[in-house]
Amino acid sequence: MTGENSKTMSATGVAALVEGLSASSRRRRQGVSQDIAAVAAKDPSLLAGHIDALVDALGRPEAQTRWEVLDALSSMTGDYADQVSVAFDGAEASLFDDDSATVRLAAFLFLCRLGATSPARSDESWPLLDEAIQCYHGDAEYRDMLEGLLGFAGGSISKKTAKELVSRVQFDAESGNGYIKQFSGDIIAVAKGKAK
Repeated sequence: MTGENSKTMSATGVAALVEGLSASSRRRRQGVSQDIAAVAAKDPSLLAGHIDALVDALGRPEAQTRWEVLDALSSMTGDYADQVSVAFDGAEASLFDDDSATVRLAAFLFLCRLGATSPARSDESWPLLDEAIQCYHGDAEYRDMLEGLLGFAGGSISKKTAKELVSRVQFDAESGNGYIKQFSGDIIAVAKGKAK
């Protein structure tokens, strides 16, 4: 952490980190974004007043700043879903980033967590998640995507989304192998009850 342990991070310290997201130095933005993700993982409430600045940082050119900020926003969804939902468009753009698999994965996991917070949000997130599943099926980050989908399936998703999720992973659950078959089966087991 820059200067302070995240457990004792003051409001002033957090504000200075967030201000660093607008620094002219790419390295500075990357460093503070990493610290911000760590703060969010330990105490999301410290960043609750800075969501607009986090969303703005999704437009930075360097991948690390974007994925760290998406990780921070993901950590905040449990307590601040209404507020972080304004990051939806930035996450959508990052989900199809041509240059960084890590950014794509961070966006996918954010949309999974956000979508799991309510039936309406699941219906909004699902078409993007579904498209990403098709685009990145079998890629190196696909295992982590399936883990995120399992969390999504266990959330407060709509009946419609649950049905479509089951349909999307059914083939892999029946005909896949390895982790893809296992996770797909687990997702179906969790989502099937919600699809009825």
